[in-house]
Order: sequence, then structure tokens, then C-alpha cells
Amino acid sequence: MRNKALVAMSGGVDSSVAALLAKREGLECAGAIIRLHPNVSCGEADARAAAVGLGIPFFVFDFFAPFAERVIDRFVSAYMEGRTPNPCIDCNKHIKFGRFMEKALEMGNDCIVTGHYARTGRDGAGRHLLKKGANLSKDQSYVLYTLTQDQLAHAFFPLGELSKAEVRELAIGAGLETADKSESQDICFVPDGDYLKFIEEHTGERPRKGRFIDAEGKFLGENNGVAGFTVGQRRGLGLAMPYPPYVLELRPEDGTVVIGKGEMLYSKKLHARGLNLIPTDKLDSPLRARVKIRYRHEEQPATVQQIGDDELLIEFDEPQRAITKGQAAVIYDGDTVVGGGTIA
Repeated sequence: MRNKALVAMSGGVDSSVAALLAKREGLECAGAIIRLHPNVSCGEADARAAAVGLGIPFFVFDFFAPFAERVIDRFVSAYMEGRTPNPCIDCNKHIKFGRFMEKALEMGNDCIVTGHYARTGRDGAGRHLLKKGANLSKDQSYVLYTLTQDQLAHAFFPLGELSKAEVRELAIGAGLETADKSESQDICFVPDGDYLKFIEEHTGERPRKGRFIDAEGKFLGENNGVAGFTVGQRRGLGLAMPYPPYVLELRPEDGTVVIGKGEMLYSKKLHARGLNLIPTDKLDSPLRARVKIRYRHEEQPATVQQIGDDELLIEFDEPQRAITKGQAAVIYDGDTVVGGGTIA
């Protein structure tokens, strides 16, 4: 039973309307913004104005330290180790549904409310489920696959049935100042998009140079460090080749970047670790499902097997392009999230 909620407010239209709808549901609401990093344009003024307009209390939480440890350090380490991370997944796991939810419950709230486009439900055994947002063009279930049963029990996503246009209409109708505010598409703590500069400033070290080689091991030139590349990359390589060159593999141990033709990027299998399963604790037998290997990837049919306590083997029906270490493989059964893990 939900009676009292703390709304995670960013100063954007989605979280403002989430607060509006939670209040209309009859919940006793307060809003709060999370300060994450000095580089983040906090949106505090807009969030506070929205809270005032809705007549709800407003709080500010400083989570610089846990965000740095759980999100930024992991982001930097991943790139330095030749992986391509998704920091939004770590932020949801450790900050919004971790530290923020803990704070909310300590304050006597029953749940937290966020502006994610996703839905929750229950199965016949009473187990909590995570489902896609009804409007698939805005669905954010991919970045929420790490949520546990306890986190789902204390989460409320009021926008799950809505489209972005409907959300803006609600904001306009309620006179919210955030109604016309545009969305940010960048990593919040790297607002200029220059993550290499960010990594250098964060570590205080210049990237170690390495080699470009082709798939046969032929030396092609020097690179400025594996952190500057991701599997499937085409642009910015600075290589004159008789074919369009793509990054096939990163070898952080010696700074090598392997280059090859685009058709060499396709593969059918991946291993994933760091598992979280939602409708079940374990996959006892192979599962036919659909799997998504990055946020903008269209999920594809595959067979999923759990081959260890913390490892999945996923085999796609058709080869997939640029399966990338560090990204998440998220498993779907229809509109229900089965779970997922980090591509290893």
C-alpha cells in the first residue's frame, strides 16, 4: 500500500509530471533533487519551482561521494580497461534506487517516484515484475534491469503508460514551468561529450599510446590509448585503408586496437556476468527470449542459458553487430524484463 512518496526530481518535465501524477493518485508527496557532480547542471531551480507549483515540500541531497565511487570511478575504469560502460545503469542501481531509496525509506516514505518510462506488476506468485513502458519509443526498462525485488516493491513509475507528448500535455495543463524544457542526451557528468578529456582530468594521467593492427596482426600505426575507442567505431581512426576500417577488438593489456572490415563485427554468442534476474532467482533450463545488447538496439531472438551462479551464455538466432564488452545484455519475455548482465 502506497501512502507517502519521495519524488526524484531533476528539473525536467518527466520528473515534474511524475510528481503531479503521484499527487493525483492521493499520495502524500515531497520532491527531492540529487546533487551528483560539479559538472552536472543540477536543474535545482526548475525542480524547486515545480515542487512549489505542486505545493509539495522539497529537499536537496548531496550524493557527490557515492556517485563518484559507484558511477564515475566505474565509468573511468571501464574505458581504461577497454570496455564501454553505461553509467545510467550504474546510477539507477546504486544511486537512485540505492542511496536515494534508502534515504526516502529512512524518512518514512513508502516508495520513491521517478520519471522513468517503465511499468511494474506482479506475477501469480506475488513476485514483482519490471515491464516495458507502454510507449515503446520512450521505453527505459533497459537501464532498470538491475532492480531487485525489494527495489521494485518500493518503486512507482507514473509515466509507464504515457507517451512524451502526453506528458508534455499534462505539464502544460498543470501550468508547470518545465513543460517545454528540452531533454539532455549526454552523459550528465560529461556535458560537452568529451569523455576522453574527462577521464584524463579524473585520473591525472595521459592515456598510454598503443598500436593499431589488423586482424592478421599487421602493424598499421599508433593510437592514443584504448580509452578513445569502442568496438564498432568507424570515425576518427585516422587510418588510410583499402576498405572502410572498423574497431574489432580492444586489448588494454598492451594498448592494441584491432582493425578490420565491417562484416567482421558480427557474432552470434556472448557471455554476460553480474547477473540480475527478476521473475526468477535462476534459469534452470534454456530460455527462448529476446535480448537487447545496447540501449538503442532492437531486441533480437536468442536462447539464454545460465551456465554458472553468475554467468549467462546467450546465442542469437542471427549474428549481431558489434557486441561490446561493458554494455548490458537485457533479456525480455514479451514486455517483461527477465533480467540481464554485463557483457563480458
